Amino acid sequence: MLLLCPVRGCGRALTREDRRVFCPQGHSFDIARSGYINLLQPQERRSKNPGDTVEAVAARRRLHDRGVTGPLLREIAETIAAGSSDVVLDAGCGDGFYLGSLARQAVFDAHGVDISIPAVDAAAKRYPPGARIEWIVANADRFLPYADHSFSIVLSITGRMNAEEFRRVLRDDGRLLVALAAPEDLIELRSHTGQPGRDRVDRSIETFAKDFTLVDRRRVTSGADLEASAVQDVLLSIYRPIRAQPAEAMRVTFSLDLLLFRPR
Repeated sequence: MLLLCPVRGCGRALTREDRRVFCPQGHSFDIARSGYINLLQPQERRSKNPGDTVEAVAARRRLHDRGVTGPLLREIAETIAAGSSDVVLDAGCGDGFYLGSLARQAVFDAHGVDISIPAVDAAAKRYPPGARIEWIVANADRFLPYADHSFSIVLSITGRMNAEEFRRVLRDDGRLLVALAAPEDLIELRSHTGQPGRDRVDRSIETFAKDFTLVDRRRVTSGADLEASAVQDVLLSIYRPIRAQPAEAMRVTFSLDLLLFRPR
């Protein structure tokens, strides 16, 4: 896979050497001990530690390990129908659960990008980089550090929505899967109102309409009986906690809208 230099105005091909990658202009980036490559530019950080925190990553990992997200994973796998010949990018990969699990099942070439160093480090430790899997820290909102038409599948699972960059790195015969939190997702935790969240489907279809055609749309919903500590993990794993009172054992709904696109 050809990686590109993320420095503005550069975009040259990166070469690997020992514990770093570098471009012909002399821009150099470290390969971490766990194997991921950090291409994030200092000026692209809106905070000192952007993206998921260590605590959020750990909480989400515990939820995955409990099997809470298993039904969502199975529906995503069925929707994209990836095979061993596919080359898959997960933009906003987080701790790597979805991409890493799918890659183990279908044995395809997998590439994950996220702005959070703790998340990508966790991904690299759980799903070690090698010949068919690679993890990158980068700002996918600005630039995906890959050559044009590198991927047969691009995933955005409750993550980034950079339509222009997705189209650039996706092959003409490729497919894009966008997963959105559905209105019923975590409804039990929405303060005391129990009101559904926003339906983001129409707006998302509009976002991708210039470069993509919607070919499939489905919703996957499951419920899990969680003890108080697991409910607390749900609250820790989201950016804006939606429940102020202490966590208590309850049944929680998990729901995603899956939108499958083809390039125009």
